[in-house]
Amino acid sequence: MNIQKLSILIPAYNEEKTIQVILDKVREVELEKGITKEIVIVNDCSKDGTVAKIEEYIAAHPEMDIRFFSQDRNQGKGAAINRAIKECSGDYLLVQDADLEYDPQEYNLLLKPVFMDDADVVYGSRFVGHHPHRILFFWHSIGNKFLTNLSNMMTNLNLSDMETCYKLIRSSLAKQIEIKENRFGIEPEITAKLARMKKIRIYEVGISYYGRTYEEGKKIGWKDGFRAIYCIFKYKFSK
Repeated sequence: MNIQKLSILIPAYNEEKTIQVILDKVREVELEKGITKEIVIVNDCSKDGTVAKIEEYIAAHPEMDIRFFSQDRNQGKGAAINRAIKECSGDYLLVQDADLEYDPQEYNLLLKPVFMDDADVVYGSRFVGHHPHRILFFWHSIGNKFLTNLSNMMTNLNLSDMETCYKLIRSSLAKQIEIKENRFGIEPEITAKLARMKKIRIYEVGISYYGRTYEEGKKIGWKDGFRAIYCIFKYKFSK
């Protein structure tokens, strides 16, 4: 295990209400074994006060290693993550949504397989373990399990949560992936492309999940589910 810096990638679109809160939560995390944090924020052409909130936060916390980029037009979460991957400099990277659905205090859970067995990839599963999960949408959970099982059939992996935001990936591997999906199809795309890589160690650990309702800002919808099915088959057979 040789990891000195973790890059935390934050795609942000209209998150003025939560962006400073999530940055506080990331700042408060103390990574084990002296690992440092780099935060890479990509604003996806937000129409609210997200940019002002980020600039205000950076000015108030000059001690933090925050790199901030803005897309010239709205391109979607996948495009923002793709930009962040290209810009980051850490040994490993992790996507952190700007909402409050995932808990940064669990970064060390994701890092444990790296410490123990030099893992290349660690998925944070919302469906295993004893961690708290907010109870929300029955059909979302059914759809998620269906997509995960379908993805597993195509990749020969045995994940329990392919759609999770928390994917800890060795940066040198992530930078080899040419991401083509601009929205939520990025999850099955990355999974399919990681599965094709030879001799990489993929782990899964249980994490908490504090889901949002649509009134609270949740953005994924049924159209994204159909796109995910398309992507599962597409990236099984294409790069």
